[in-house]
Amino acid sequence: MPDAPPERLFLDRYSNPLAEILLVTDEQGDLRALDFADHEARMLRLLRLHYGDRKLEPGAAPDSIKRALDDYFRGDLQALRRVSWKTNGTDFQRAVWKALTEIPDGETWSYAGLAAHIGKPKAMRAVGLANGSNPVGIVVPCHRVIGANGTLTGYGGGIERKRWLLQHEGAAFR
Repeated sequence: MPDAPPERLFLDRYSNPLAEILLVTDEQGDLRALDFADHEARMLRLLRLHYGDRKLEPGAAPDSIKRALDDYFRGDLQALRRVSWKTNGTDFQRAVWKALTEIPDGETWSYAGLAAHIGKPKAMRAVGLANGSNPVGIVVPCHRVIGANGTLTGYGGGIERKRWLLQHEGAAFR
């Protein structure tokens, strides 16, 4: 069952070696969305799907989230596991997003592998759609899903950013 929608959502900006990132958090300091600043329209669309027409208020994301991101970009791939995040979405989407967090650091899975992991081996297309609708990119590592032949496939933040993230994590791909 999805979490109750938050009363308020706060928007902060975070600079890092890759690009400026937008961080959306709730009143409890849980991360609700993370996306690249140049993909703000996509992030806002996903937020509307999950939370309705809530207005984003300016507000600083918790230091713990920023520290975890700093540590990740410095090479501590485990750091993002410290980030508390919540999402709405269907049960299926949330199962896919949880499974994404189970992909080991420095590894990649195919869409078929991800579908099999959640017990829906024939649902590769649906897994792909859920993966593409992940509102908490990087922390919920949708970038770790690649084509069955080991090649990079689409990524909401752009293929070059996906390449950078996977190289940063030491993952193998073509």
